[in-house]
Amino acid sequence: MTDSRSFQGKVVIVTGAGSGMGRAAAVAFGREGATVVLAGRRRAELDAVAAEVESSGGRALAVSTDVAREEDVKRLVQTTVERFDRLDAAFNNAGVEGAFNPIHTLKAEDFDHTFSINVRGVWLSMKYEVEAMLRSGRGGAIVNNSSWLAHGALPGTSIYSASKAALDGMIRAVALEGADRGVRVNNVNPGIIDTPMLRRLSTAETQRPFVANTPARRLGTSEEVADVVLWLCSDGARFVTGQNILVDGGYAISGHRPWVPVAESRVSTETGR
Repeated sequence: MTDSRSFQGKVVIVTGAGSGMGRAAAVAFGREGATVVLAGRRRAELDAVAAEVESSGGRALAVSTDVAREEDVKRLVQTTVERFDRLDAAFNNAGVEGAFNPIHTLKAEDFDHTFSINVRGVWLSMKYEVEAMLRSGRGGAIVNNSSWLAHGALPGTSIYSASKAALDGMIRAVALEGADRGVRVNNVNPGIIDTPMLRRLSTAETQRPFVANTPARRLGTSEEVADVVLWLCSDGARFVTGQNILVDGGYAISGHRPWVPVAESRVSTETGR
């Protein structure tokens, strides 16, 4: 029996690959033998991850990409196919937390910025990835990084929660469009994961109530999310499509929601998580 998680000979795109869950997934794909195309805006970080991928046994190519720019996304996918003659899987991880503030203090520009990356950027990525997979005739698997906040909220997350809910709705249509031609599309919905994004937004003190209300009694890791991403992209998940998979240690089903007031403006343009 072949290993259903092997990515030997496969080519995978990872956006937002420079840190956090994107980095962890890229390294994990490399460990399983994949050629990984790393996309992000910070070239130095991409180059560092490329070295990790190659040291883990994979091949890597770094492509500077801003997913909010259609020409960048189109070039990313074209470069992948032209260089390696295939695209088998993609993890659309690039995202931004944007402004976490009460709605009456936010600006329309805050909404536009977050949606340009979290929704439009993922839509553009899927558009060109699906096109390449259909053209090849081999199909493929796409996973997008959503959030438990797609179906939950904290004070100040009106924009972010809406952007992730949009992703959860978007994949259902895309999954239906590609299912009969072998293109599968799913989301991972991480809970409270120890990433650079979480550390930008919180402290050990403000994380404590989340940990206390998570049945697993700890933060998740980027590597644990990466494990689910790889499974969804593998032959082991070949009959799974259109799903939003929570990776949250049971937080969403615990019935607890620690109320954390938004004390100050937190705005970021970072796109690695």
